[in-house]
Amino acid sequence: MISPPNLKKGDLVGIVSTARRITRKELETSKNFVEKWGIKIVWGKSIDAEENQYAGSDALRIADFQEMLDNPEIKAIWCAKGGYGTVRIIDKLDFTAFKKSPKWIIGYSDVTVLHSHIHNLGVETLHAQILLGIETKPKKTAESIRKVLFGEAYSVLIEKPLCGKSPHSQIGSVKSTDSFARLGMGKGELVGGNLSILYSLCGSNSAINTDGKILFIEDLDEYLYHIDRMMMNLKRNGMLSNLAGLIVGGMTEMHDNIIPFGKSAEEIVFDAVKEYDYPVCFDFPAGHLPDNRALIMGRKVDFRVQSSKVYLQFLESEIVNQSLQ
Repeated sequence: MISPPNLKKGDLVGIVSTARRITRKELETSKNFVEKWGIKIVWGKSIDAEENQYAGSDALRIADFQEMLDNPEIKAIWCAKGGYGTVRIIDKLDFTAFKKSPKWIIGYSDVTVLHSHIHNLGVETLHAQILLGIETKPKKTAESIRKVLFGEAYSVLIEKPLCGKSPHSQIGSVKSTDSFARLGMGKGELVGGNLSILYSLCGSNSAINTDGKILFIEDLDEYLYHIDRMMMNLKRNGMLSNLAGLIVGGMTEMHDNIIPFGKSAEEIVFDAVKEYDYPVCFDFPAGHLPDNRALIMGRKVDFRVQSSKVYLQFLESEIVNQSLQ
């Protein structure tokens, strides 16, 4: 995988929305916060644009993102907001210039479409907090993004068992009382993102090959039965059988039916992978959570789940700052 160049003071960072509408006024505090790092924000045409819930028409969002991809002065593209809409524009984007001169693509949730598609181009991306609200996040969230963008050493060490017992696993009368963490270690490229998006991409040219890789998943505002449906889909597509490890982030604000499904989201996930032997952790600080740490998608990682801690070390990129012909 190719790692985009590190940022330096004075670099321009483009702000776009590939999905829901957002205004400069809503982003002003966030802009001021990140510009303290020494970068300069350039607003895309999708900011302040609107067409129903979208940040402008599909054509406008395509043109806006394409302009940011092709502009050599823009050193990173940061998505301002998630929601829904990126899948509507992905097949109209031309990554020719991007492959010759890669740059960091930043965001999460609906931006998983971009992470997955660009992974298949052989370029690393940054699964991380959208620009909106970054100033309200814990210091570790913002620092994780800054460290990656400026090329500082970065790892995540959580000194507690991540086993599926968080408040997010309590749905009505259903509680996770047992540890679902599976101890062990694995090495491989980190892939994944939002579970709903990964599920929706199956069968398309943006779907990812997970063999031998560390898969990260997270989700928000889903019914438990649908979590089960999506995990079964990934399993039937062979995306769970040959992993080197599974990291489960926030399974946040899950819903149940009047007749309870009978399992928490964590239990559903573990049930789908219980026959395998790779390491698994839950409640990792990434996704729709207050603490949303940056994850370098496509980067090789050392992943260790121990009885009292979880360790994720991002290793040196094997190919740095090189164009793809």
